[in-house]
Amino acid sequence: MTDFIGPVDQQSTPSIIADKLRQAIAHRELEPGSQLGEADLARRFGVSRGPIREGIARLAQEGLVVAIRNRGVFVIDMTPAEVRDMYLAREAVERTAAREILQGDYAAVGDGLLTIVDEMESAVEPDELSEADIRFHELLVASAGSARLTRMHQTYLVETRMCLHALADTYDTPGDRVTEHHALACAIRSGDVALTDKLMLAHMEDAVDRLIARLPAG
Repeated sequence: MTDFIGPVDQQSTPSIIADKLRQAIAHRELEPGSQLGEADLARRFGVSRGPIREGIARLAQEGLVVAIRNRGVFVIDMTPAEVRDMYLAREAVERTAAREILQGDYAAVGDGLLTIVDEMESAVEPDELSEADIRFHELLVASAGSARLTRMHQTYLVETRMCLHALADTYDTPGDRVTEHHALACAIRSGDVALTDKLMLAHMEDAVDRLIARLPAG
C-alpha cells in the first residue's frame, strides 16, 4: 500500500500537504470518520503545525473533512446522502465536459478513452480496474480544456475513490463495468451528442444506485 503521509522537505507548502492529505483520504490511508490531529500530522510530516492547519483548512473548503465543535476535525463519511450529492456534482461536471468535447476533436478524445477501456479490460486486480476507471473520467474532463472543471472534478474523484471498493463489488463481472465505459467512449468517438448524454446520465445513476444499496443508511 502506498504511504501518503510521511516527512516532506522544508520547502513544502500547505498546498503540498493538502494534496498529500487528499490522496491519503482517497486511498483510505485516512479512513472515513477518522480524526485529523494537528500535532500527530505535524510529527508524521516532519513540519510545524501551521502548514498542517492551513492544509486541513483547504480540505474543509473542499468538503473532504468537517470540523465538529469541541471534538475536532474528521474525514467525512460517505453516507447515501453524500453519495447522491457527490454524483450530482460529478454528473454536472462530466456532462458539461462531454458537451464541450463534442464541439471539438471528439474522435481523438474517443480514441484516448478507448485506450483506457483496453487497460480496464486487461486489468488483473480490482484496484487496477478501479484506477483505470478513474483515469477514464480524468481524461474525459481534462479533454474539455477547462481548468475550472478539472479542479472541481479532482475533489469529486477523491470522494469517488472512497467508494470504489464498495462499487466494484456490486458488478456481477468486471466485464460489465468495462462495457459501460466502452459504450460511452464509442458514443463520444462517433460525435453522438444525444447518446453520449444519455449514457453519461445512466452511468452516474447506476453508480449511485449500486453504492447506496451497499452503504448503511445515514
